[in-house]
Amino acid sequence: MTREGLQRLAGMTAPGLFVLLWSTGFIGAKGAMPHAEPMTFLLLRFAIATALLAGFAFATGAPWPRGWRQWGHIAVVGFLVHAVYLGGVFVAIHQGMTAGLSALIVSLQPVLVALLAGRLLGERVKLRQWLGFFLGLAGVALVLSEKIDPAAATAFEGFGWAEVLICVLAVLAIAIGTLYQKRFGGGMDLRSGTAIQYMAAALACGLGALLFEEFRIDWTGELIFSLAWLVLVLSLGAVSLLMLLIRLGEANKVASLFYLVPPSTAVIAYFFFGETFGLIALAGVAVTALGVALVVRK
Repeated sequence: MTREGLQRLAGMTAPGLFVLLWSTGFIGAKGAMPHAEPMTFLLLRFAIATALLAGFAFATGAPWPRGWRQWGHIAVVGFLVHAVYLGGVFVAIHQGMTAGLSALIVSLQPVLVALLAGRLLGERVKLRQWLGFFLGLAGVALVLSEKIDPAAATAFEGFGWAEVLICVLAVLAIAIGTLYQKRFGGGMDLRSGTAIQYMAAALACGLGALLFEEFRIDWTGELIFSLAWLVLVLSLGAVSLLMLLIRLGEANKVASLFYLVPPSTAVIAYFFFGETFGLIALAGVAVTALGVALVVRK
């Protein structure tokens, strides 16, 4: 196969692989949370990822930000996109929320980005995007309606409104972080910049663990596998795929496939953890996917 053919093949397969890897992040969280506290686990994950990416950046001669202002902009993105977003997802799953439902709620990220961009960046929000927003909310409401348990003190099966609000905070954080990156981080080198983001996230999670946790980690085989998967495949592998997508000019396809994350997560969670969705919840997943598709469709 010629070089052009290999590039076309990579352009066709890399976006879908990126979304699949993103889906497994929720599975890794579900596998790790019984064996560690969320902020403690994320502190360890981000610290390892920082060391590996910083070493890679130095080894490949990546440029580093020259001024403290640019360092600050990159750190803000790391705090929002990694510490608050992933911290929210991990805390919600640690408190009993299913991997599939957490993936569904945070799949509204491109919807919120489109709406917030209209307010913050002056971009016009189309009627189709508003329709997608309300469809996304309706889909999440359908899934939540099937999880209601009147006999449970937590309102839902295994979790409560607090976990739902934490996931909402997480999706708001990544949406705002995405727009902040678009506004202030356009010239960031992905190697050194991502290392700085992970360093900021590690410091934030370390503070959270110091204030609210006991640094508990049970070194089981499942936790070690989850940690290795999330560091090597998600924190490093997904970043490498993103670099490839940007080089190939295919980054827009990642957004167009984002609505496939909840159903793919649900399928993987079924085989790994036996998580199931009833007919109403499956309809909710489909409605949410349709809403997100309406927003990201060109």
